[in-house]
Amino acid sequence: VQLQASGGGLVQAGGSLTLNCAASGFAFGDYGMGWFRQASGEEREFVATVTWSSSSKYCADSVNGRFTISRDNANRMIYLHMRNPKPEDTAVYYCAAEKGLATKDKDNYDYWGEGTLVTVSS
Repeated sequence: VQLQASGGGLVQAGGSLTLNCAASGFAFGDYGMGWFRQASGEEREFVATVTWSSSSKYCADSVNGRFTISRDNANRMIYLHMRNPKPEDTAVYYCAAEKGLATKDKDNYDYWGEGTLVTVSS
C-alpha cells in the first residue's frame, strides 16, 4: 500500500496551490479518501474528505469555501485544490484512505501517506 502526496511548497497568501496524492496497492474505489494536516507542535486535524463515488465531499470550517477536494478513480488520484491560502494553513498535509466511508476522524483511517509540506507566506 502506498499513498504518495506531492505538490507542496511555498505559496503566497492569496495565491493557489494543488496537492496531489497517488494511491496504489489497495482497492481504491472501495475507500473514502481524506486530507489531514499537522502544523508544527499541533495535533493532526481534518481538512477534507470525499466518498468513493465523489457523491459527498466535506471540508473543515477553517477551509470551507477556499479548499476543494476531488478524486479521479480511473487514475487512482486525489487532489486538494487550495485557493486563497492563509499563513495559518501552513502545515504538513497528509492523504489517507478509509475503507467504505469518508469520515472526519483520523482514527478511522486505514492507510496514510508521508505528507507534503505547505508553507504559506504573508
